[in-house]
Amino acid sequence: PEKEKIIQLTLNSNPISPEILPYEIGNALSAMTKRKQITDKEAISTIKIVSEIPVRLISIDIQKALKLALKYNIYAYDAYFLQCAKSLSCPLLTLDKKMKQVASDLNIKLLE
Repeated sequence: PEKEKIIQLTLNSNPISPEILPYEIGNALSAMTKRKQITDKEAISTIKIVSEIPVRLISIDIQKALKLALKYNIYAYDAYFLQCAKSLSCPLLTLDKKMKQVASDLNIKLLE
């Protein structure tokens, strides 16, 4: 259900992400294979499909992101995405409850 919702929310959009996105996806797929949630073949197939999604990757201000991470006690990786949305005044798409809370506190619109 979440996958379908994400697809619907991003149709006809121009997604933007911090340039760490491909590494984050690779890390998640690697972790899923270690936990036997997906096979190696599924991980490789997924990364191929995901790499075809047109996402504009941008640099973000890491100092500002780190300040967010420290202030809200979140991982820096999550703060990178929040900082990206904040700096560009664009909505954030996340399934993470803590990120949603921080986004709300920062007046970042959520795609829901």
